[in-house]
Amino acid sequence: MKQTAKERLFAAAKSQPFDRPPCICPGGMMNMMFQEIMEQSGCPWPAAHVEPEKMAGLAKALYQAGGFENYGLPYCMTVEAEALGAKVNMGDLLCEPHVVESPLADCGEWQSLPQLSLESGRIPCVLQALRLLSAGNEEVPLIGNLTGPVSLAGTLVDMDKLLKAMRKMPETAHAFLDFVAEQLIRYGNAMLEAGADAICISEPSGTGELLGPRYFRDYTIPYLNRVMDALSAPVKIIHICGRMQNVYELLEQLHCDIFSFDAVVPIKEIRPYLKGKAAMGNISTLTLNETTAERVQAQARHALRSGVDVLAPACGLPTTTPLSIVQAMVSAAREEEACQS
Repeated sequence: MKQTAKERLFAAAKSQPFDRPPCICPGGMMNMMFQEIMEQSGCPWPAAHVEPEKMAGLAKALYQAGGFENYGLPYCMTVEAEALGAKVNMGDLLCEPHVVESPLADCGEWQSLPQLSLESGRIPCVLQALRLLSAGNEEVPLIGNLTGPVSLAGTLVDMDKLLKAMRKMPETAHAFLDFVAEQLIRYGNAMLEAGADAICISEPSGTGELLGPRYFRDYTIPYLNRVMDALSAPVKIIHICGRMQNVYELLEQLHCDIFSFDAVVPIKEIRPYLKGKAAMGNISTLTLNETTAERVQAQARHALRSGVDVLAPACGLPTTTPLSIVQAMVSAAREEEACQS
């Protein structure tokens, strides 16, 4: 029986039968938006980062144009950092927002940070856009995105100083990450109350490649799990960047339904370590920006036949990505329906 996009993603996440693989891009760090769809919709950046109607309108426009089979907000990974005191450059049509000044000079200063407010800054915009997208929507999965605890902490203070604290001042590092996790839980619960069907946490900095197995085990896993365990999301997605061979055996400890990984990670190699989790990915975003529709479809077919359950880009899309390339990727997932019928 043909499923809606929401039913399909839920089924894939829970290891239940689905008519074909979903093709999604969560948003957040894994940005799903690009210039062509902004121009077509009349909802360009940076306005779509700060105006709820344009934020929601941009998500709808991509889906209606035959793009990814989900809505995903926000379109960057700076919302939480800004709410906690970081200065952010809002970018432009081609450049997503980015932190230009951290609020802390040292990890030990974390107690000077404000509590994350749900009533000021861009967070109310994101929550209102989620409400707009969820109203009357029964078919399209709506994904709320959070920045991983280690990655968020590493934007509130220089990442090198955070790494140093992990090694030499573990009590300070844990206290800092405790605070960060509590702020993320508050924001994540507000996203769910606003109508999000799924929560995706992306960790571009808290990786096995950057931290090594010991600190990945001691910092990345506990704080990701702490956030996920506190959220009653129907679907929980974790994305971790970089090479993962040195932490494969630790992945079973992550509390998520879907695990998303980078293009540098061989699908067949990681798949045995994802027992009980759906595998998501892992089409190179450089490929999506530079190749033909035919090659994208070939890579998508290869990914699906190598063990991917949820087809997705491996990271955020360049804003110069053509709509036709995204449509080709979705088309490859839809072909699998014909193969299964």
